[in-house]
Amino acid sequence: MSGTVLPVIAIDGPSASGKGTIARVVADHFGFHYLDSGAIYRALALAARRAGTDDTDLVHVARNLDLRFSGEAVLLDGEDATDEVRSEDVGNLASRIATIAAVREALLARQRAFRIAPGLVADGRDMASVVFPDAVIKVFVAASVAERARRRAWQLARAAESAKGLMGKEKDDNIAALFESFLGPVTADLEARDRRDSERAAAPLRMAEGARYLDTTNLNAAQAAATVIDWAGAALRPA
Repeated sequence: MSGTVLPVIAIDGPSASGKGTIARVVADHFGFHYLDSGAIYRALALAARRAGTDDTDLVHVARNLDLRFSGEAVLLDGEDATDEVRSEDVGNLASRIATIAAVREALLARQRAFRIAPGLVADGRDMASVVFPDAVIKVFVAASVAERARRRAWQLARAAESAKGLMGKEKDDNIAALFESFLGPVTADLEARDRRDSERAAAPLRMAEGARYLDTTNLNAAQAAATVIDWAGAALRPA
């Protein structure tokens, strides 16, 4: 790798595979910048919904998106839109918008602009295959649909319960009931997203040539991140 080329660690995978958590830990470890490419599509989806934009104007909205990141906060039009951007309905809309080739092309330069010194860890669906094909290491993170649905349902259940102010066993029982109510719809949602991501004509979700495969079904976040750190450390060492 030329000394003038800034290193990129590209991490791809389906929803709830753990790639975002892994990417943040890896970026912190190496002191690299972090790109959550999915947040860009989610912000575009939210901006389009707020403006009542139809598909014919999405490219214009994408090219003029007033978007900034501050830590984990997403700032849209100068306002903190983190909670809205992370919501399930905006995520579903983003998944549909991401199938439009012209939109993906319009956001390509914005994503590549995150490649600044000393380096970048980027996670998404096409980071290794399209956005950063020259990444120093490419990782494809996967997990079973059942395990991904379990993770997402627990996440939603805890978030939904947090506003109720319950304590002790009552709280645990409520989270468990919420989890059961979320599990079926979340499973169906993940299966639909997987189909959209893998079957779209533009930059479909796939394991890039030369990528390392990491199945996180039976790994916790620390174990998965440690594996990628080992792989990336070896790739970043001078020959």
